[in-house]
Amino acid sequence: MQQATAQRETLLERRVQNNVATSALWHKLSLAQKFAASSLTQFGYDLTYIRNSQTGNLAILLCNGNAATISLEGEIDTSPDIVIRS
Repeated sequence: MQQATAQRETLLERRVQNNVATSALWHKLSLAQKFAASSLTQFGYDLTYIRNSQTGNLAILLCNGNAATISLEGEIDTSPDIVIRS
């Protein structure tokens, strides 16, 4: 019983940390990226990370191992030419 309770608390703690990390990422997005990302989340995509580049931040979202990117201007690419490390 005690082990199950400890395991549940660990999972809840991880979930809170993931929500905080995702929230921090959302704050780094441009307004156009937020609108585009919001539409992709309706299809199951999750904001995973933001890649910094010379042209601006590139938002990376994942859904079942498939990547999608959103440019600073809010342009969505569901077949980006990027490699996602696991």
